[in-house]
Amino acid sequence: GAGEQAIRLLGDQGDAERLARTTIALPSGQQVRLENLGTVTDTFEELRSFARVNGQEVVVFSVFRAKGASEVSVSETVEETLGQIRAANPGVQIDLVDDTVFYTYGNYEAALHTLIEGAILAVLVVLAFLRNWRATMIAAVALPLSAIPTFWLMDLLGFSLNLVSFLAITLATGILVDDAIVEIENIQRHIRMGKTPYRAAIEAADEIGLAVIATTFTIVAVFVPVSFMPGIPGQYFRQFGLTVAIAVLFSLLVARLITPLMAAYLMSAKDAHEEEQKDGLMMRAYLSFVRVTLKVRYLTLLAAFGILGVSVYFMAQIPGSFIPPEDVSRFPISVELPPGVTLEETERTTDAIYAAIQDVDGVDSVFILGGSSPTGDLDVRRASVTVILDRLDNTLERRLLDFVEQVPLVSDLVPDVPPHGRIRPQSDIEAEVFQRLQAIPDIRALKLNDRGERDIAYWVKSDDAAALNTAVARIEESLRSVPELAAVASEGALPRPELQITPRVEEAARLGVTTAAIAEAVRVATIGDVDAALAKVSIDDRLIPVRVQLTEEAKDDLARIGALRIPTSTGAAVPLNAVADLVIAEGPSVVERINRQRYATIGASLPPGVALGTAQAAFQAALDAIDLPPGVTVAASGDAEIQAEMTQSFGNAMLMGLLLVLTVLILLFHSVIQPFTILFSLPLAIGGVAAALILTSSPVSMPVFIGILMLMGIVTKNAILLVDFAIEMRAQGMDRLQAIIEAGHKRARPIVMTSIAMSAGMLPSALGVGEGGSFRAPMATAVIGGIIMSTVLSLVIVPSFFLIMDDLQRLLSWIFGRFVGSKEEEPAELAPAEMTAQL
Repeated sequence: GAGEQAIRLLGDQGDAERLARTTIALPSGQQVRLENLGTVTDTFEELRSFARVNGQEVVVFSVFRAKGASEVSVSETVEETLGQIRAANPGVQIDLVDDTVFYTYGNYEAALHTLIEGAILAVLVVLAFLRNWRATMIAAVALPLSAIPTFWLMDLLGFSLNLVSFLAITLATGILVDDAIVEIENIQRHIRMGKTPYRAAIEAADEIGLAVIATTFTIVAVFVPVSFMPGIPGQYFRQFGLTVAIAVLFSLLVARLITPLMAAYLMSAKDAHEEEQKDGLMMRAYLSFVRVTLKVRYLTLLAAFGILGVSVYFMAQIPGSFIPPEDVSRFPISVELPPGVTLEETERTTDAIYAAIQDVDGVDSVFILGGSSPTGDLDVRRASVTVILDRLDNTLERRLLDFVEQVPLVSDLVPDVPPHGRIRPQSDIEAEVFQRLQAIPDIRALKLNDRGERDIAYWVKSDDAAALNTAVARIEESLRSVPELAAVASEGALPRPELQITPRVEEAARLGVTTAAIAEAVRVATIGDVDAALAKVSIDDRLIPVRVQLTEEAKDDLARIGALRIPTSTGAAVPLNAVADLVIAEGPSVVERINRQRYATIGASLPPGVALGTAQAAFQAALDAIDLPPGVTVAASGDAEIQAEMTQSFGNAMLMGLLLVLTVLILLFHSVIQPFTILFSLPLAIGGVAAALILTSSPVSMPVFIGILMLMGIVTKNAILLVDFAIEMRAQGMDRLQAIIEAGHKRARPIVMTSIAMSAGMLPSALGVGEGGSFRAPMATAVIGGIIMSTVLSLVIVPSFFLIMDDLQRLLSWIFGRFVGSKEEEPAELAPAEMTAQL
């Protein structure tokens, strides 16, 4: 007709039986049915993987969050959806096998509890010093008024509440109340001088204003460069640095605008304690000691250098690490069998693994995924074993009990409190599990960290495959005798058995057989064609691929494979063994390249108590004693690579931060020399950090670097308070010696108060309470140790530094003064009455 019609060819057979009866035309002109040429079976695809949970066969699926999505929101959505599926399919049981979101939940709750507990302790310290509930309340208000806007701005910037951002808020707890403490303490001091609260608030805020602004902007200058560090460490520090800077800036606004306002209208003359006008025993002893050090200030400088040298020496003895080991109640094991094994052999081996470790104390369940490594590499000889432990009892009560039990003479008095979870450390469980796995033959079981990597790993690279294999064998043999390394193993250099088909080029060309034709015929006969090229049959409204391949018996027979017919260019066919040689040989199990070079990975686990830096030094010492083939290079990878990158980036960021701090101080103090007094006080905290890390057996890791950043801000704050007051006293005509002594007299109390408040705020974090406590504890420990030592040394050494820098300024003025014109003195400011009279 005149219209258009659709044309559809209906050639689908519908089921396997009808497909078997399909007539096939042969090249000879004859016709046969498909069932006469082979067996047609409606079955499943060849299994390449399996899953077991506690020995029971299961079907598993994993859910991963999309980029930028919250894993907590994803978990809630998945749980809601699964609830609907369970309700619609009551005969199907869907259970949670493994979950890492509980760690995020736990870290969130622990961070909030730590934040609240630290804030309460800081406020109690303020109350103990000020002994006035009004002043304490005014200082305490600074915490929520600074923290809440910080959360709001974090949301606007797209930040999430994660381990690092919560760490920033926790770390800033002491800082948020510091500025308010300094302001309210100064106001209270002015009230004791007989001023009204209103006048005291105005004059005290004006007197301390420059110092508060300087301390805030130095902290911002320290943390902002860290937010722009490159590489993987930069991903950790980006939110951290900006979060601290935002919180500190809001703290400055509260201290300069709200704290004086509240003090002016809420405090009264009765809030000043008369007895505080008299110096106590500690203050008199401190001032006497400072007067002695100022008389021998250059000897004090030498003593400071001596303390610095000892501190640096002990700091250098502490090994480094990337992230401290954590107890996350789970650990993955990578299981590898010899090349050439089948999936059935892998299944039997993993069943033996489950039987060996199922009754280990602390193990809750065991999840096994056969045919895949923990990092997703598909191979029938590999398996991923995830050992899921009972949840750890990391409550504050348990931490305090563990701490008290370590104290001599007191441990016997500790009551036996039943735990609220697992108390056995994860490291002990790991050690027992791997000890039991040693009894299972022909397996390589390797522990991986939370990021799916070995604790320490190196790349061995070369353009020559033979040289690479030789180097890997030598390195692996040498490292097995290093006590700082455990379970040394290599990947990427293991040979595997394979059938090698080598075309006879001249014979194949004479017969018109191409290499592509040989490859296609062998592929189709052994594993079948690729899915995109396969024919499909519709069964139960699904398109099922039709795969053509040899039987298992034929694939095991080398002669049958050699007899495969290969098409020629003329349309004829010749047997495979007529144009190619077939041999059973060995080849690489996997070929991996980086920057066009072949590489293999050598990794090891870290024994308990061995830090990454110690293992790296032992690895390098063993490597230096090995004669490697020409063209072979070794480079760090994994955590070792990230740690080196972090150390370099952190050093660059710290240098940039110091330059910004110097710039801020020069602009605020209008002096080039005296800001160096503040910068030279920065190393005073190193000894405290080293002592704290040595006492707690903690390595220098990323949280410790974060703590060192915070200490830079705290030490500069102490020095700024002293130097600013001394400069102001000199401007009022006081002698420089009396000015710096008076600075110590008036500023020692707020310095000690803010330092103790910050240490108290860090105490819950130092105990490592809650999930993520192992990450927060080294940072808090380093901060507390650094604060204690830097506070003591700052109060003693900074006054001497101040006078030495003033001596240097006088010397430079005497040397270069003849080349520079004299400074014109500004006219004195006239009183309002005199100004009116002159007009």
